[in-house]
Amino acid sequence: MGPLLEVKGISKSFGGLQALRDINFTVSAGERVGIIGPNGAGKTTLFNILSGFTPPNSGMVLLDGQNILGKKPYQIVNLGLTRTWQLVKPFSGMKVIEAVSVPTFSKRYKNIYPAHPQGLKGINQILEGIGLAEKIWEEVENLNHSELRLLDISRAMATNPRILLLDEPFSGLSPKETEKISRMIIDLNEEGLTLLIIEHRLKELMKLVQRVIVIHFGEKIAEGPPECIIQDPRVVEAYLGERITDLGLA
Repeated sequence: MGPLLEVKGISKSFGGLQALRDINFTVSAGERVGIIGPNGAGKTTLFNILSGFTPPNSGMVLLDGQNILGKKPYQIVNLGLTRTWQLVKPFSGMKVIEAVSVPTFSKRYKNIYPAHPQGLKGINQILEGIGLAEKIWEEVENLNHSELRLLDISRAMATNPRILLLDEPFSGLSPKETEKISRMIIDLNEEGLTLLIIEHRLKELMKLVQRVIVIHFGEKIAEGPPECIIQDPRVVEAYLGERITDLGLA
C-alpha cells in the first residue's frame, strides 16, 4: 500500500521569484507531519498548490495514487483533502452553526451520509470537541481571533477529510488554547485522520508531530524525526541559531 500523499518535483515561481524548487516528500496514512521554515520559505505556497488554489510550474501531487493537479479546490475536498488558512476567512452574516454546516452541502458529505445526513448532530459534536459548543448560536462577527481559528478548523473537519492541512493552527492562541488544539489533533489522528501542519511555534509543533520537513528559500533542506531535525546544522543555521534547549526536546 503506497503513501496517502505524494509530492513529486513541485516547483513554483512568481515572475523572477523562485518560491519552490523541486519539492519531494510523501505522507503515509495516519501520520502527523510538520512543515517548518522561516517566513517566506514557501510553506503556504506549497499548501496552496496541494489544495488546488495555485498551479505549480512543474511536478505532480498524488492523493492515494490519483494526480490531483489541475483539479479545482472543491474537487480536491471531495477526494478527501482539505485545509485551514493562515489568515482565517469566516463567512460573515452567519451564526457559528451555519458557518460550520456549509460543508455538509458538499458532494463528499452527501456521499458519506446519503440517506441520513448527520447535519446538526455531527456539527454539534465537532464544535463540542473543539471547544465552541457555547458559541454555537453566536454571530461569526462576534468571535475573537482565537475563536475564529477554532471555527476554521471546525469548518474543515465538517468535510470529513482523510488528510487535513493545518496552516499555523496555533497562531493567535494562548498556551492553554494551544494545548487544547494539540490534544484535539492527537485525538483526531488516533481516529485515523492524517495531518500535515505548518507552524512557526516550534516548541509546540515538535512535541506534536512524528516527522518534520524543513523548507528554506523554497528548497527542502532536511526531513526526519523532531529530535534529529533540531540538531541538524542546516536547520539551526536557517533559524539563526535557535537553541535546541528552547524547544524542550534536548
